[in-house]
Amino acid sequence: MQHSKPSSSSPPTVQRGGRYRVGRSQRPQKTISELFTESKAHREASDRGSFPPSKRLKLDHTSQTDCTLQKPINPDDMYNFSKPNHVDLTGADGAPKPSPLWKQAGSFNRPPNFSTQSGPKKLIVKNLKKTSKGDSDQYYDHVWTQLDAALSAIFVGEKVQYSLEELYRGVEISCRQGQAPALFQKLSSKCKDGISAHYEKPLVAAAPAKGDVEILGSIVEAWARWNAQLARIRSIFIYMDRSYLLHSSSLPSIESMGFTDFREHVFCNENLRNRILRGACHLVNLDRDGHGGSSNDDLFQHSIKMFHALGVYTSDFEPELLAQSSTYFSSWSEEQAASSNLATYIEECQSLINRERQRCEAFELDSSTRRQIELYLEDLLIDERQTKLLESRDVISLLDNNAVDNLDHLYSLLQRRHLEEKLKFPFESYINEQGSQIVFDEEHEQQMVVRLLQFKVKLDLIWERSFALHEGLGHSLREAFEAFINKSKKSPMTWGTDNLKPGEMIAKHVDLILKGGSKAAMALTSSGAGDKTTPAEADVDESSEDEDVEINKQLDQVLDLFRFVHGKAVFEAFYKRDLARRLLLNRSASAAAEKSMLTRLKTECGASFTHNLEQMFKDMELAREEVSSYKMMLEDRTKALSAVHAMDLLDKPLLDLNVSVLSASAWPSYPDVAVEIPRDVQKACVGFEQYYRLKHTGRKLAWKHSLAHCQLKASFSRGNKELIVSSYQTVVLLVFNERSGADQVPYTEIQGATNLNDMELKRTLQSLACAKYRVLSKTPKGKDVNQGDTFSINTNFSDPKYRIKINQVQAKETKEENKETHERVAADRSFETQAAIVRIMKSRKTITHAELVSEVISATKSRGVMDTTDIKKNIEKLIDKDYMERDEKSEVRNVYNYLA
Repeated sequence: MQHSKPSSSSPPTVQRGGRYRVGRSQRPQKTISELFTESKAHREASDRGSFPPSKRLKLDHTSQTDCTLQKPINPDDMYNFSKPNHVDLTGADGAPKPSPLWKQAGSFNRPPNFSTQSGPKKLIVKNLKKTSKGDSDQYYDHVWTQLDAALSAIFVGEKVQYSLEELYRGVEISCRQGQAPALFQKLSSKCKDGISAHYEKPLVAAAPAKGDVEILGSIVEAWARWNAQLARIRSIFIYMDRSYLLHSSSLPSIESMGFTDFREHVFCNENLRNRILRGACHLVNLDRDGHGGSSNDDLFQHSIKMFHALGVYTSDFEPELLAQSSTYFSSWSEEQAASSNLATYIEECQSLINRERQRCEAFELDSSTRRQIELYLEDLLIDERQTKLLESRDVISLLDNNAVDNLDHLYSLLQRRHLEEKLKFPFESYINEQGSQIVFDEEHEQQMVVRLLQFKVKLDLIWERSFALHEGLGHSLREAFEAFINKSKKSPMTWGTDNLKPGEMIAKHVDLILKGGSKAAMALTSSGAGDKTTPAEADVDESSEDEDVEINKQLDQVLDLFRFVHGKAVFEAFYKRDLARRLLLNRSASAAAEKSMLTRLKTECGASFTHNLEQMFKDMELAREEVSSYKMMLEDRTKALSAVHAMDLLDKPLLDLNVSVLSASAWPSYPDVAVEIPRDVQKACVGFEQYYRLKHTGRKLAWKHSLAHCQLKASFSRGNKELIVSSYQTVVLLVFNERSGADQVPYTEIQGATNLNDMELKRTLQSLACAKYRVLSKTPKGKDVNQGDTFSINTNFSDPKYRIKINQVQAKETKEENKETHERVAADRSFETQAAIVRIMKSRKTITHAELVSEVISATKSRGVMDTTDIKKNIEKLIDKDYMERDEKSEVRNVYNYLA
């Protein structure tokens, strides 16, 4: 369906005076009374049924309708009714035709409300409220008189004689009458005069007699009073503020106008501005010097809020505060650097930085102020004081005193300017110095590993808590630790060799743990050569952990040191000797711990390093099987002889023999010591040797009596005892077997009966007559054994234990054995160096001296690096053996050629 187009194209308009006009203006205008009368007539006609019902009837969907879509209508033809394809809804007289639906419903025609011939009607709505007939200018003058009196009363703090509602209505009406611009100008002028008369002049007059802080307090007080007065003024002129000023781009709001007037007349006054800023900065300096208080803090906080509100914080206050802060920090830094040590200077700097940060946060200073103050602090306290902060002697003193907190603050300060890397030099110097003292301390040689472990724990704690696990400093720690622990020096500690002493002491420490368990290791740790207990050690609960767990923990700590050692040959030699003693004398505290340590060494050093050690364990297992087989053979033989009653009682063994058959290549070498073996023992050894040769043809047994131990039954006047002694102690005690308790046996006679040399005999007699368990008595009394001494059985010997171990001397390493081990390791390293030189010469054919030395050091690093002088000596030996020669024809000096 299309609608007819109105004959007039004038749009609806809205006119001033509250009238609303629609359409044309040719028809006469109806009044409100006429409209109400016409509306009443229409309602009465509707009640009589003259008009159809207003509710639209429901269409009959059963009738067929044409649902064919029509083509789009051109906008130009939309209101053209002359075309035949359009339906004309009006009659000849211009009245609309009745709808067919209304006819079907039995209704009759209703007069239309809109006629296309007469055009739209005009509806005029008049303002029924009568306006004031008075002159608007006179009313405005009257209103301003009231407002002026009210403003004057507000400025002097008196009560306003007019009600606020009356004043508000006056402002509203004046603004509606177009008096808002003039009203704003008068208000602005009045506020300026009021600020000048009641604030500026009194403050300027009182300024000479006051200090800067007092002036600041007066300004803050005046600012608070002005804010209160400005709030009352704005409540009166709120209509103008929200209507006229809000939509004006060139005029400020009443609040902004008040702030601007206060800034221009009070803050920017030449007699007040500088003193206000100095007063605020003086409050900061008082707080920095520790003379601040709650009143000063409140004053400063209100001042900052005032500066922000007036818009002078960034332009006026911040530059003044930063300038005075720079001067204060510079003088403070010079004074502290001259009068304080490093620890005190660090703590004071950290405290100052924290106080400045807290002040900025507490008083809500801008982030730009905080950043600039931090930059000044970093420039003056850190950059310009690098020499003070990185003084090696002072930093080493902090490290030596384990000042974790001071070092943490030092690291934090340096980190602000990315200078933490410069701590490497003093850190490495301290590690090298302290570590070298521990390694080459002959007096506390036995506590070397314990002290190194404590030193490592201390350094790790500093690196973690003070240096925040800095990667570069951690790398420096490992490098410095590796450097000093591999320092070699020919000293009495190594019998004139350049062997690494830490390798030997680590092996002995492992022996202590595996032999005595965790209690022995922790007992040594607690003594620690007088070292201070670190916080990490204080957390150890000795009774809370299992024995094996504690042993593994101790082994892991020792293995950390072992990883730093380059020369593994020294460790291997001493570890093998100690392992042999533990296995042969059955001194291991835990078999699982032994296997665990062997697995750790295999992981760290490879299978070739632990090949001989694993063979030692295999030999002990095979030896137990061999002895078990031998004893079964003896039992079978005894049963067979008993059956025919032909057993010779003299051939019956009088002792229980246990033999450990060891492969010479895997075990340490032991010297052959001449000794007179008892006849019964000798007979048992011959019997086992005959059995072994029959079973293993082509093998030869070499008896090492120095490693044997025996269990003897001894009778004393106070009771019988079972003594566990070494083979040498057994031979000496059997000399007294056929003597009475009162017989004195001289030293020479004992030596002739045992055939022992002086060193072994004196050591053995000392263990029996001068040690803890004195089963022999020596005359004269004393701790040393001489050739003129005589010995007898101690008939008064007694002890609560039945079984007594007095073979401890056998388990201890002698100085001669230690020297022999060091010399053998040095000789082996010399041979290994020569072999490395030959391999290098064979592959290179021709090489310079410097290149050869460098490659030899790289090739022998894992076994222990020799000194360059010793490498040169080995080169000379190989030249003498015709493995290589010097190239005399070469233009380059010190060139070697390989001789095939």
